[in-house]
Amino acid sequence: MSETGSTGADPDWEYQPLRLPAGVSRLSAATRLSIHAEFAGWELSRVLLYSDGTRKVWLRRRRTTPGLPSPLP
Repeated sequence: MSETGSTGADPDWEYQPLRLPAGVSRLSAATRLSIHAEFAGWELSRVLLYSDGTRKVWLRRRRTTPGLPSPLP
């Protein structure tokens, strides 16, 4: 179902493509995407609907820079 990848031309965003099979209902697809948004911080970037009924969805989220380690006491 998912093809993970964080490549993209924009250094401020990371992307994750997902492919949803033809049998997935619109409600089920929305639920899956909502879970990604709620728990992993992804938002919908783009959707392609193919003639066979499959969907390719690109999710994106802003890249976070890792914080500096806290100094030892």
